[in-house]
Amino acid sequence: MGARLSMLRESMGFTPEQIVEELDIPLEDYLLYEAGKKDFSFSFLYNVASVLGVDVLDIISGESPKLSLCSVVRAGGGYDINRRKAYSYKHLAYTFRDKKAEPFLVTVEPSGDATPERHSHEGQEFNYMVSGSMKFFIGDMVYTLNEGDSVYFDSSVPHAMKTLGDTPAKFLAIVIK
Repeated sequence: MGARLSMLRESMGFTPEQIVEELDIPLEDYLLYEAGKKDFSFSFLYNVASVLGVDVLDIISGESPKLSLCSVVRAGGGYDINRRKAYSYKHLAYTFRDKKAEPFLVTVEPSGDATPERHSHEGQEFNYMVSGSMKFFIGDMVYTLNEGDSVYFDSSVPHAMKTLGDTPAKFLAIVIK
Protein backbone atom coordinates (compact mmCIF):
# COMPACT_ATOMS: atom_id res chain seq x y z
CA MET A 1 0.00 0.00 0.00
CA GLY A 2 2.90 2.35 0.70
CA ALA A 3 4.15 2.01 -2.87
CA ARG A 4 0.64 2.65 -4.26
CA LEU A 5 0.31 5.69 -2.01
CA SER A 6 3.62 7.07 -3.25
CA MET A 7 2.67 6.43 -6.88
CA LEU A 8 -0.74 8.08 -6.48
CA ARG A 9 0.77 11.07 -4.70
CA GLU A 10 3.36 11.55 -7.44
CA SER A 11 0.86 11.05 -10.27
CA MET A 12 -1.42 13.69 -8.70
CA GLY A 13 1.51 16.13 -8.50
CA PHE A 14 1.76 16.34 -4.69
CA THR A 15 4.96 16.48 -2.65
CA PRO A 16 5.09 14.68 0.72
CA GLU A 17 5.24 18.13 2.35
CA GLN A 18 1.97 19.17 0.69
CA ILE A 19 0.25 15.98 1.83
CA VAL A 20 1.34 16.33 5.47
CA GLU A 21 0.23 19.96 5.48
CA GLU A 22 -3.25 18.88 4.34
CA LEU A 23 -3.37 15.96 6.81
CA ASP A 24 -1.74 17.82 9.70
CA ILE A 25 0.61 14.92 10.52
CA PRO A 26 4.40 14.82 10.92
CA LEU A 27 6.41 14.36 7.72
CA GLU A 28 8.33 11.50 9.35
CA ASP A 29 5.08 9.57 9.92
CA TYR A 30 3.93 10.10 6.34
CA LEU A 31 7.26 8.95 4.91
CA LEU A 32 7.05 5.81 7.09
CA TYR A 33 3.59 5.11 5.58
CA GLU A 34 4.97 5.40 2.05
CA ALA A 35 7.95 3.19 2.95
CA GLY A 36 5.57 0.54 4.33
CA LYS A 37 7.12 0.82 7.80
CA LYS A 38 4.09 2.26 9.65
CA ASP A 39 0.71 0.56 10.01
CA PHE A 40 -2.14 2.33 8.19
CA SER A 41 -5.16 3.36 10.26
CA PHE A 42 -8.47 3.63 8.41
CA SER A 43 -8.58 7.30 9.38
CA PHE A 44 -5.26 7.93 7.66
CA LEU A 45 -6.34 6.04 4.52
CA TYR A 46 -9.68 7.86 4.39
CA ASN A 47 -8.07 11.27 4.88
CA VAL A 48 -5.22 10.77 2.39
CA ALA A 49 -7.65 9.34 -0.21
CA SER A 50 -9.74 12.47 0.21
CA VAL A 51 -6.70 14.72 -0.31
CA LEU A 52 -5.65 12.75 -3.40
CA GLY A 53 -9.20 12.66 -4.77
CA VAL A 54 -9.30 8.88 -5.04
CA ASP A 55 -11.32 6.07 -3.50
CA VAL A 56 -9.90 4.40 -0.38
CA LEU A 57 -9.84 1.13 -2.34
CA ASP A 58 -7.54 2.67 -4.96
CA ILE A 59 -4.88 2.88 -2.24
CA ILE A 60 -5.69 -0.44 -0.59
CA SER A 61 -6.04 -2.63 -3.67
CA GLY A 62 -4.56 -0.69 -6.54
CA GLU A 63 -7.70 -1.47 -8.53
CA SER A 64 -10.29 1.13 -9.39
CA PRO A 65 -13.96 0.17 -8.94
CA LYS A 66 -15.81 -0.53 -12.16
CA LEU A 67 -19.56 -0.48 -11.36
CA SER A 68 -21.96 2.42 -10.92
CA LEU A 69 -25.40 0.76 -10.86
CA CYS A 70 -25.05 -1.67 -7.93
CA SER A 71 -22.61 -3.85 -6.04
CA VAL A 72 -23.64 -7.21 -4.59
CA VAL A 73 -21.50 -8.89 -1.94
CA ARG A 74 -22.52 -12.40 -0.87
CA ALA A 75 -22.41 -13.66 2.74
CA GLY A 76 -18.83 -13.89 3.95
CA GLY A 77 -17.61 -11.84 0.98
CA GLY A 78 -16.15 -8.38 0.72
CA TYR A 79 -12.69 -7.04 0.17
CA ASP A 80 -10.50 -8.02 3.15
CA ILE A 81 -8.52 -5.23 4.76
CA ASN A 82 -6.33 -6.41 7.64
CA ARG A 83 -4.10 -3.51 8.65
CA ARG A 84 -3.75 -3.99 12.38
CA LYS A 85 -3.76 -7.04 14.60
CA ALA A 86 -6.91 -6.12 16.57
CA TYR A 87 -9.08 -5.00 13.61
CA SER A 88 -10.14 -6.67 10.37
CA TYR A 89 -12.38 -5.00 7.81
CA LYS A 90 -14.45 -6.34 4.92
CA HIS A 91 -15.32 -3.59 2.46
CA LEU A 92 -18.90 -4.27 1.37
CA ALA A 93 -19.09 -2.02 -1.71
CA TYR A 94 -15.58 -2.36 -3.12
CA THR A 95 -16.70 -2.62 -6.76
CA PHE A 96 -18.91 0.47 -6.72
CA ARG A 97 -17.61 3.70 -8.24
CA ASP A 98 -18.24 7.20 -6.82
CA LYS A 99 -19.57 6.03 -3.46
CA LYS A 100 -21.11 8.57 -1.08
CA ALA A 101 -20.42 6.17 1.83
CA GLU A 102 -17.94 3.40 2.64
CA PRO A 103 -19.63 0.33 4.22
CA PHE A 104 -17.48 -2.13 6.19
CA LEU A 105 -18.06 -5.20 8.32
CA VAL A 106 -15.51 -4.72 11.10
CA THR A 107 -14.27 -7.39 13.50
CA VAL A 108 -12.43 -6.21 16.61
CA GLU A 109 -10.41 -8.89 18.41
CA PRO A 110 -9.95 -8.86 22.20
CA SER A 111 -6.84 -6.82 23.01
CA GLY A 112 -6.23 -6.85 26.75
CA ASP A 113 -6.58 -3.88 29.07
CA ALA A 114 -4.87 -1.16 27.02
CA THR A 115 -6.97 1.78 25.82
CA PRO A 116 -6.86 1.83 21.99
CA GLU A 117 -5.35 4.69 20.04
CA ARG A 118 -8.02 7.10 18.79
CA HIS A 119 -8.21 8.22 15.16
CA SER A 120 -10.32 10.72 13.27
CA HIS A 121 -11.36 11.43 9.70
CA GLU A 122 -13.73 13.80 7.94
CA GLY A 123 -17.39 13.03 7.67
CA GLN A 124 -19.82 11.09 9.79
CA GLU A 125 -20.05 7.44 10.73
CA PHE A 126 -22.77 4.98 11.67
CA ASN A 127 -21.85 1.77 13.51
CA TYR A 128 -24.33 -1.03 14.20
CA MET A 129 -23.33 -3.86 16.55
CA VAL A 130 -23.87 -7.23 14.87
CA SER A 131 -22.41 -9.40 17.65
CA GLY A 132 -20.39 -9.15 20.84
CA SER A 133 -19.84 -6.13 23.07
CA MET A 134 -17.37 -3.29 22.97
CA LYS A 135 -16.44 0.01 24.50
CA PHE A 136 -16.75 2.93 22.10
CA PHE A 137 -14.47 5.88 22.87
CA ILE A 138 -15.27 9.29 21.37
CA GLY A 139 -13.80 12.52 22.65
CA ASP A 140 -13.97 12.30 26.45
CA MET A 141 -16.93 9.91 26.44
CA VAL A 142 -17.04 6.11 26.65
CA TYR A 143 -20.11 4.02 25.79
CA THR A 144 -20.68 0.29 26.13
CA LEU A 145 -22.31 -1.11 22.99
CA ASN A 146 -23.95 -4.55 22.76
CA GLU A 147 -25.53 -6.56 19.95
CA GLY A 148 -28.29 -4.47 18.33
CA ASP A 149 -26.96 -1.14 19.63
CA SER A 150 -25.84 1.58 17.25
CA VAL A 151 -23.97 4.86 17.31
CA TYR A 152 -23.96 7.71 14.79
CA PHE A 153 -21.20 10.28 15.26
CA ASP A 154 -19.04 13.06 13.88
CA SER A 155 -15.96 11.10 12.81
CA SER A 156 -13.73 14.18 12.94
CA VAL A 157 -13.79 13.66 16.73
CA PRO A 158 -11.04 11.15 17.72
CA HIS A 159 -12.62 7.74 18.34
CA ALA A 160 -11.73 4.08 18.92
CA MET A 161 -13.32 0.76 19.80
CA LYS A 162 -12.28 -2.01 22.21
CA THR A 163 -13.85 -5.45 22.57
CA LEU A 164 -15.25 -6.42 25.95
CA GLY A 165 -14.65 -9.99 27.10
CA ASP A 166 -12.83 -12.79 25.30
CA THR A 167 -14.83 -12.93 22.06
CA PRO A 168 -14.51 -10.67 19.01
CA ALA A 169 -17.03 -7.87 18.44
CA LYS A 170 -18.50 -7.36 14.96
CA PHE A 171 -20.15 -4.21 13.73
CA LEU A 172 -21.33 -2.68 10.49
CA ALA A 173 -19.52 0.63 9.95
CA ILE A 174 -20.80 3.07 7.36
CA VAL A 175 -18.46 6.00 6.81
CA ILE A 176 -20.24 8.89 5.14
CA LYS A 177 -18.16 11.34 3.13
